[in-house]
Amino acid sequence: MSKFLKVTLAAMAFTLSGAAMAQGKIAVVNLQEAILQTDVAQQRINDVRNSDDYKADKAEFDKLKSEFDELVKSFQKDAAVMSQEQQVAARQKLASKQSDLEHVSGKLQQAEQAAGQALLQELSPKVQEVLRDLISTEGIGLLMPRASVIHADPGYSITAKVTDKLNQSN
Repeated sequence: MSKFLKVTLAAMAFTLSGAAMAQGKIAVVNLQEAILQTDVAQQRINDVRNSDDYKADKAEFDKLKSEFDELVKSFQKDAAVMSQEQQVAARQKLASKQSDLEHVSGKLQQAEQAAGQALLQELSPKVQEVLRDLISTEGIGLLMPRASVIHADPGYSITAKVTDKLNQSN
């Protein structure tokens, strides 16, 4: 590479970095995490988890999980002395129990996700206001969702700041 080309590339790099600095800093944010870490969100999730339906589903899940673990332990212990038919029956019983577990687990997750989605919609206007404020006060020129970024050092994240400001506004 010629000396002239190297000098030109170096000059362009300095010019571009200066232009980038003039535009403001870069930041990333995980809005879902910021919202779900707020005091309001934690209280709502606790309310869901303390509801009678959720508690009943959680008790059923715990019971099914215990039964499943016992079946697995029993199968592992006795598989060597079981006949082919007994092994097939035991595997079918395990599959059925696992299916029941997945169903109840899905109900628990759905209850929490529904509360989370409602909260995301409810807090959306406040989040936009908080973001505008942070962009202005922090001098942010580019704000990207964390999920769209392959790598960002923690210093680029404003997620905790968003959570703090949302907590202050409630």
